[in-house]
Amino acid sequence: MQRFILGGVTVLLLLSLGLFWWQGRAEVEKAAPPPVAAKPQPHPTDIPSADLENLAGPELPEATPLTREQRRFARYDFNRDGKISRQEMLSTRTAAFRKLDKDGNNLLTFEEWAVATVDKFDRADANHDEILTPDEFRATAPPPPKPKPKCSCKP
Repeated sequence: MQRFILGGVTVLLLLSLGLFWWQGRAEVEKAAPPPVAAKPQPHPTDIPSADLENLAGPELPEATPLTREQRRFARYDFNRDGKISRQEMLSTRTAAFRKLDKDGNNLLTFEEWAVATVDKFDRADANHDEILTPDEFRATAPPPPKPKPKCSCKP
């Protein structure tokens, strides 16, 4: 008997909540702004024209040559406030960190670092004698930056 009474009360409660939600939604929709009427487009003959011969605009800005250090600073200063925050400085290393972080927990353990270092050593040791010669060690250097492609624009 108690289950029937509890079920009836629950049904009435859910119905009343649905009714309040439905009425509240109707009030919001009733207060919505009317649709914007389309503006009539001007006829092509109504377009104004001007004499373009004697027009003069502002002078073109000149590009100032930046030093190598200024360009390097600008690459790190993402928000262009003239200061480099710790986050901006470390942001260039996140891809390398994620490559080392094998389990993806944002913590670099000694084991993860050691595995990456051992793998790098093994790839460089061409004759597998557990010793790197100067030529083999040269293979561990990061690759030089790729040259920027020339513009292939055709006039």
